[in-house]
Amino acid sequence: MAATDRFSPEDVLRILGLTERQLNHWERLELVSPSEHDGVRSYDFRDLIGLRTVKQLAEQGIPPTRLRRALNALRTSLSHADAPLSELRVLSDGKDVIVERGGARLEPVSGQFVMNFETREIGEQVRVMTGHSADEWFATALEYDADERRKTEAIDAYERALAVDPNKVEALLNCGALHYENGNLAKAAEYFKRVLAQDWENALAHYNLGSVLDEFGRPEMAREHLRNAVRLEQKHADAHYNLALVCEKLLARKEAQQHWQIYVDLEPVGPWSDYARRKLSAMQPGKSAGSLR
Repeated sequence: MAATDRFSPEDVLRILGLTERQLNHWERLELVSPSEHDGVRSYDFRDLIGLRTVKQLAEQGIPPTRLRRALNALRTSLSHADAPLSELRVLSDGKDVIVERGGARLEPVSGQFVMNFETREIGEQVRVMTGHSADEWFATALEYDADERRKTEAIDAYERALAVDPNKVEALLNCGALHYENGNLAKAAEYFKRVLAQDWENALAHYNLGSVLDEFGRPEMAREHLRNAVRLEQKHADAHYNLALVCEKLLARKEAQQHWQIYVDLEPVGPWSDYARRKLSAMQPGKSAGSLR
């Protein structure tokens, strides 16, 4: 079968074992963009590989907010493949999803090339430093954090800073964010709660914790923290966006509508703004409740 063959939605559901609801949801989030001709959608082989990766990431608990990054990295790899069926493999070690081509392995979530699973730990040695202050460890962590290839070292350095000063808010926030990106939601929540224990008025901690709780399936608690985030920082566009999503899950449509509108006002341009506008349009009088799903 050639890489240019087209597949119908029914073909995609059968080949990948998806439900129609999953496929429609991922299309609404623009994780896949099928072609449309005369009102009929179709997908190419690259779409199939992208959707398979999205499915694997979702099944392994990868947060939905990271799926877009993963798929963009995969699309970059696929753009150079003339025969993706023969050139590419999607692998998993139970935690990561890896695309392999010609012996090189790309991690879609980070967009970085990685070594083989069994050998890459060798490359994760952290520079040994002793006797440093929390600020010095934090400065070192920031250097590592700026390099996508050194996130593991960044986490280690942040934790060394916290061993010296357990209440260093910046280190708690940054380390929690890295654990969140790695899919370790429990660890991320722990760090954000530690920030709020000493500074309840920290808008970023409320936003981060609310986002984590939403992915944990705790929308009521997520809403309370996201409400605090927008109360403390009224122009935090992403907090309004996430709060609107959570409110929809709770069927609080009027509150969701309010935050969709604020998000559009704050971020008038971009794909997420387009999504928010579609949500607002669906909430206009005359639209059925089903149009919100």
